[in-house]
Amino acid sequence: MTNICVIGLGKMGLPVAALFASRGNHVVGADINTAVVDAINAGQCPIENEPGLAEMISASVATGDLRATTATADAVNTSDVVVVLVPLLVDPKNDYEPTYGALESAMRGIGQGIRPGTLVILETTLPVGDTRNRLGPIIEKQSGLRAGEDFLLVFSPERVQSNQVIRNLLEYPKVVGGVNQRSTDAAVKFYHESLTDNVIAVTTSEAAEFAKIAECVYRDVNIALANEMALCAMEVGIDVNEVIDAANSEPLSNIHKPGLGVGGHCIPVYPYFMINRLGQTVLARQARQINDQMATVAARMLHYEIGSLEGKNVLILGLSYRANVKEPTFSSAILLIEALREAGANVLLHDPLFTADEIERFGATPEQNLGNLPQLDAVVVQAWHADFNGLDWQALPGSPVVLDGRNALKRADIEAAGLRYLAVGVGERVAAKSV
Repeated sequence: MTNICVIGLGKMGLPVAALFASRGNHVVGADINTAVVDAINAGQCPIENEPGLAEMISASVATGDLRATTATADAVNTSDVVVVLVPLLVDPKNDYEPTYGALESAMRGIGQGIRPGTLVILETTLPVGDTRNRLGPIIEKQSGLRAGEDFLLVFSPERVQSNQVIRNLLEYPKVVGGVNQRSTDAAVKFYHESLTDNVIAVTTSEAAEFAKIAECVYRDVNIALANEMALCAMEVGIDVNEVIDAANSEPLSNIHKPGLGVGGHCIPVYPYFMINRLGQTVLARQARQINDQMATVAARMLHYEIGSLEGKNVLILGLSYRANVKEPTFSSAILLIEALREAGANVLLHDPLFTADEIERFGATPEQNLGNLPQLDAVVVQAWHADFNGLDWQALPGSPVVLDGRNALKRADIEAAGLRYLAVGVGERVAAKSV
């Protein structure tokens, strides 16, 4: 049994803490949110829709293997291993530069409570070099201990998605890189004992930091490529999905799917940790621009189909950045709302996972009841939640054009309802332009 402190009990940190506790470790979770701490100590799960998490919390609290506190330094002082999952927030108005306040506060708390020999693992995604050069020194200054000598310091990126964190933790390899070999070896041993045998040790903390950024840049660039192909396919009357499926039958091809852009905490954000810090990043920056411009592409597609959007009622389905997850962070829906409003449209939005007040904060008019809609000129599918599967397209007032922004619908179903179907990357079936 290992005494573990997990700092940050949000959507990523709490499942990590609960999983460690379920393996027989003694885990104390630290968080500044008293409501979260109180819920956990009562054996309750403050996070919705994370399969297996509520059961893990209830069982581990009952056995005494999991508890929570707001006293970070005290929690660190009783632990052999400290795992940090405090979010590193960013400022989109300042080219997504990190805002370190919460994370640096956590480092000071660690420094106030750390004992010699403690293993500190940062799992929060960071710009390259931050573990060694920015965050480790805060612990050193506060404690008087030296990283890599008196305490061990490692970066090991979280590689999980909301609503499947526990499954991802058990399935995905754990990447580990320390500020020295001794730190790396200690982290590999810890994860082998407490989580998984599938551990990839890299040579430095910087390599581990870059590995997480590289994952996000790859996906962003791949999606941007798919979106660029989608625009080309529309020009020549081809369904790009058919093209991608055919191309991906070649084992070396893995083209992603096009859409209205990308959202969430990772892909729209972490490429900037490379773009802003690491020199020549032309492709990464262009990918960001292409994906963020897809909302404007959607507005242009509607304008081409129905004319000026001035005063037109456009209903967006889905505020979330992806289906079946209540998470609006950097959702493409936000850019879509802006693009439609700039074109003069009345933007309506329906998402059963959000309240009317939550939707209004993003500048759209909430429509909580699809049975009581005004006359619609267009509907845009932004995130196709399972709750939408029974939608009666024929009952929508006004015979709106339907823009399938996620290629989630069957064209035949829309056309059978007497509605016009549009999709990103699906062109009219006309002869290709001559070369």
